[in-house]
Amino acid sequence: VSASNIKEMIYDKFKGFKKFQVVIVVPSSAKAEAEKLKAEISSYEELTYFHLVYGSPSSITSFYSGLKTQQALNSDLATDEVFIVDKDLNQRGRLDDREEKEKANNKPSKELTSYNTIKIAELKNKFGDDFRVLFQEYREKRKGTFQSSDERRAYEIKPDHEQD
Repeated sequence: VSASNIKEMIYDKFKGFKKFQVVIVVPSSAKAEAEKLKAEISSYEELTYFHLVYGSPSSITSFYSGLKTQQALNSDLATDEVFIVDKDLNQRGRLDDREEKEKANNKPSKELTSYNTIKIAELKNKFGDDFRVLFQEYREKRKGTFQSSDERRAYEIKPDHEQD
């Protein structure tokens, strides 16, 4: 289910963007099963931007521990979580993932650093929106119009958005 959701909800939606790719990290011992799964989900089209990377259990554990997440790998070194990593190798997400009702009730903010591939709404809405934000930043950087969040925040804090 997880691989199918990645293919349909992420890969198919974003494969046209430059610099986009899906990378799945798999234990070397599971190479045959991973190749079979990739062949199964690519039966209708070539998955040009879908990559399998193999590693030892220790290298996978080390890599995963470098990601910001509360979810642990399961016993076969797998997870239902996906991560957005930009071209500068920074993990992306949301600093405040509260719903409007949670904000109104003054619930503490919570960070979103990974997306559950089993939860279709999370992939479709949150992942999709966060990915679009990343690609919008890339477009703005190319055009020279990008403002970092610090620059935007400083502008918003000034009374009546006064100029320097």
